Amino acid sequence: MRTYDEGRGRPIVLVHPGLSDGRRCGKVAAILASRYRVLRLDRLQYRPDRGAPVRVEQEAEEVLRLARSAGEPVVLYGHSSGGVVALEALAASPASFAGAVIFEPPAVIGPPLSGEGGEVLRRARAAVASGSPGKGLAIFMRDTVELPDPQARLAGAITALIPRYRRLIPRQLDDLEALDRLGVRLDAYATIKLPMVLLGGEHSPAHLAERLDALQRVLPHAERVVLPGADHGADLKRSAEVARVIRELAEKVFAG
Repeated sequence: MRTYDEGRGRPIVLVHPGLSDGRRCGKVAAILASRYRVLRLDRLQYRPDRGAPVRVEQEAEEVLRLARSAGEPVVLYGHSSGGVVALEALAASPASFAGAVIFEPPAVIGPPLSGEGGEVLRRARAAVASGSPGKGLAIFMRDTVELPDPQARLAGAITALIPRYRRLIPRQLDDLEALDRLGVRLDAYATIKLPMVLLGGEHSPAHLAERLDALQRVLPHAERVVLPGADHGADLKRSAEVARVIRELAEKVFAG
């Protein structure tokens, strides 16, 4: 398990989104590390040495191991699919955590994320197999993330040009399949009694707000926060604001 350990103080664990590695959380981590010990890891699904695709539950186990290594309950932040991993860790061992901030997790709340029968996955993987990873990612971005078609095509084309990210495209599709295999877990999440913030961006795809709505209905201690003018990439574009939300929760739960 490759981890990053920065700063000193009470512990915060960051779980990165898909199509990335532990470096994705670097900007938020650097801000928080001025006051806290910040731990983050390269998610198992995206590591080069991963081998076969992994389940969300396996990734949650790694998050739990990292959290327990801190020696006390931690504040947990999870972004996008990393937010689903974080929710699974919270449900599995709530005593390992003091609270959590979850940013727009694509939790399954009804039909599969990849469409009925996994149709999106089939088309995206066929494109990757034919030597067009950018097209495969564009299919995912348009039909699952629900970006407008021109924006999805541009994201796919740019990503495929960068070796570091091109190799992650098949892993993103594995991540999507793992989320669908996990299925609807709202009943499990309803058992989480910790202080939580459900964080979203004003300009993110509408289905992500709907998933936050579903979570808010079942999570008894969750506060909803929307970042004005922000989108799903707020951790990169509005790092200070995301860090502020995490810091405010940490101040609240660690003071108690």
